[in-house]
Amino acid sequence: MATIIRFTGDWDVAEDAAAGAFERALLTWPRDGVPRNPAAWLTTSARNLALDRLRRRGVEAGKLQEWTTMEDARGRSPDDPAEHAGIGPDWDDRLRLIFTCAHPALPLEARVALTLRTVGGLSTPEVAKAFLVSESTMAQRIVRAKAKITNAAIPYQVPPPEALPERLDGVLAVLYLVYSEGYKATSGSSLQRLDLAQEAIRLTRLLVALLPDPEPVALLALMLLQHARAATRVDEAGDLVPMEDQDRSRWDAAEIAEGLALLASPNGRTRGAYRVQAEIQAVHARARSASDTDWLAILDRYDELPDSPVVDLNRAIAVGMADGPHAGLAALARLAASGRLEGYHLLPAAQADLSRRAGLTAQAAAYYRAAIALAPTEPERRYLERRLAAVEV
Repeated sequence: MATIIRFTGDWDVAEDAAAGAFERALLTWPRDGVPRNPAAWLTTSARNLALDRLRRRGVEAGKLQEWTTMEDARGRSPDDPAEHAGIGPDWDDRLRLIFTCAHPALPLEARVALTLRTVGGLSTPEVAKAFLVSESTMAQRIVRAKAKITNAAIPYQVPPPEALPERLDGVLAVLYLVYSEGYKATSGSSLQRLDLAQEAIRLTRLLVALLPDPEPVALLALMLLQHARAATRVDEAGDLVPMEDQDRSRWDAAEIAEGLALLASPNGRTRGAYRVQAEIQAVHARARSASDTDWLAILDRYDELPDSPVVDLNRAIAVGMADGPHAGLAALARLAASGRLEGYHLLPAAQADLSRRAGLTAQAAAYYRAAIALAPTEPERRYLERRLAAVEV
């Protein structure tokens, strides 16, 4: 779809053509067999569908010329910044698409939402849940963003080096939200969507190759240090396993080593928000057991982060682990009174856990019931139900 957008400049045509290509594959591959190069087959099929639609509009001539003269479906200009970054022939149209979605002419929330929908492949309801807004509101936001790109003739390209810094924040926010949806899904039957997490890591690697700025480097470190635990975050039944119960010998040592090396590199030492969050994950990664976790160090890092409801929630949990569950419950009570996390299941879940640790079983049970009612995924719901059953014994 990213390739079709580049040559048609029309998001709706590209989306329809990509969907049509996959539909054709579903119909023909079981009969004729999977082609030797499935990606090329899909791109060619989508191209033909897009050109058919453009032909019906009477605007196909110029597009046909573009398609017949390009080297391949990933053709590029020698002036493409990707070439100067040494990325070479593996340069990905999806990163162009991310930079287009992250254009400063769009509001930041629209940039992130459009890229989650277009690049990350999330459905509109999933994007809406990530933003805590209604599906109709998110659908309108995405439509307006597409229209803005078309009407403002926003170029479909990676910006030149001098313009990269001003576009970076939006791109990083996009990549981190795509990764976050993969790390912990906002809905559905699975806790993780590893395909999204791996795609976000891959695209962040491309971004680091293009722009080895401290914040992309730190974001990649953050993703790797979190993703290193992926194999242990659910059991064989797909149920959630909390960090303190995970088999740390199964954490991905190579990803941890790479993440720590990125933090130690010269480009990883600037203390931005991604760096601080990566350092929190590094504390967990270095701890040989849950009891060895340096919660005071984690608490210090949270004090460096900009204020937000989720940061406050995580900080309150760290207070509970560092200073005792009653101190953590007091911090959570203040957060609950603010109303900033109304309807967010992890607030009562945290209150339940610290109440359990404090021996307040009846209070813990009440909070577990509240969290179960709000839990967005089946694995989280089953985990909370097990915890509830344990405190009700």
